[in-house]
Amino acid sequence: MDKILYQVKRFIPKSVFDFFQPMYHRLLAWGGALRYGFPSHDMKLISVTGTKGKSTTVYMITKILEESGANVAAIGSLGFKIKDKEWPNTLKQTMPGRFRLQKFLAEAKKEGCDFVVLEVTSEGIKQYRHLGIKFDTAVFVNIHREHLENHGSFENYIKAKQKLFEATKRVHILNADEARISDFDKFPAEKKITFGINQGDIRPSDVLANESESEFKVNGEEVHLHVGGVFNILNALGAWAVATAHDIEPAIIAKALSKIQSIPGRLEFVQKQPFSVVVDYAHTPDSLEIIYKTLKPINGRLICVLGAAGGGRDKWKRPEFGAIADRLVDEIILTDEDPYEEDPSQIINEVKKGIKRTEHLEIILDRREAIGKAIAMAQPGDAVVITGKGSEISMAIAGNRKIPWSDRDIAKSFLSH
Repeated sequence: MDKILYQVKRFIPKSVFDFFQPMYHRLLAWGGALRYGFPSHDMKLISVTGTKGKSTTVYMITKILEESGANVAAIGSLGFKIKDKEWPNTLKQTMPGRFRLQKFLAEAKKEGCDFVVLEVTSEGIKQYRHLGIKFDTAVFVNIHREHLENHGSFENYIKAKQKLFEATKRVHILNADEARISDFDKFPAEKKITFGINQGDIRPSDVLANESESEFKVNGEEVHLHVGGVFNILNALGAWAVATAHDIEPAIIAKALSKIQSIPGRLEFVQKQPFSVVVDYAHTPDSLEIIYKTLKPINGRLICVLGAAGGGRDKWKRPEFGAIADRLVDEIILTDEDPYEEDPSQIINEVKKGIKRTEHLEIILDRREAIGKAIAMAQPGDAVVITGKGSEISMAIAGNRKIPWSDRDIAKSFLSH
């Protein structure tokens, strides 16, 4: 269906297509739900929305539900899962199109799933992919500037995400630390639970965190999280709040979180010694800054492999990425990421506009070569961080094509030499 849409858009004037697009998306959404018999009505659907941390929160919720004995399906940028069966998300869409999504829900229902945990994106809501789906629980993790070209403004971006909370009547889970919580707390629900590091119904005590792990307690239950960063504690608290809403015992929640060894492509350590190599999905200025600050060595250098997505996506971010790297990184290597139909050199030049330095800066268009260069220059005590693609297994290039890709596997290949 997406390929057909791509071909159609090439031959129809943009103004005409834009006029009929909402109708087209609505028809597809209801058509998909009808075709597969409204499968969401027979399971509990837990939706997670926000600018960053959605994938990690979905992953953690899934592990907790499984630890409680439930049959779980999950869907998002980390991949697809129905009970024990897992496969990668190669769509370049966090939230699939309507028919594909409804088909997945029907398969989950057929396999006897009790819960489906899914990432819900502003783009998905804008295209009415949520229509025909009955949501049990909506989770708000955070909100930051993103997809501004697509939505026209930050306020429109917020309004798109708010529609999920309008559509979800039973449980709302809200990040109490977020400045814009009031934009999401105003919609009625049978049950509301807040979470946060500093405030909320679910909040931690005795917090210890570094770049690779953390410890904390919630209501006396101790968690040893094998993924680092305070932001991952916040994601865990969001998952804890969801589990609480579904009456899962705190001891089960703590056990499930402590079992998690890593999140694919999210602050994922490919190597820790003699120098660290980390792959992360960071695709917003806020998340990039947090990753750099979390990983910056006390004595060694921070070496980054940095790019930006094409396809006209959030061009405003590019110079900000450059400025953040210029401020926090010792060695910068600019490279290709997902150019789509844009000129990769132009994307890199826009990132470079935010960089004032002329030394300790390299431009290597070939991403494989850039990763190899970063690893080759690393010394004991340094940290190499490769951002932008995380656990993705393809790169989007011109001609609406995708080529196989894995930052993690490429890094491993250089480390094994």
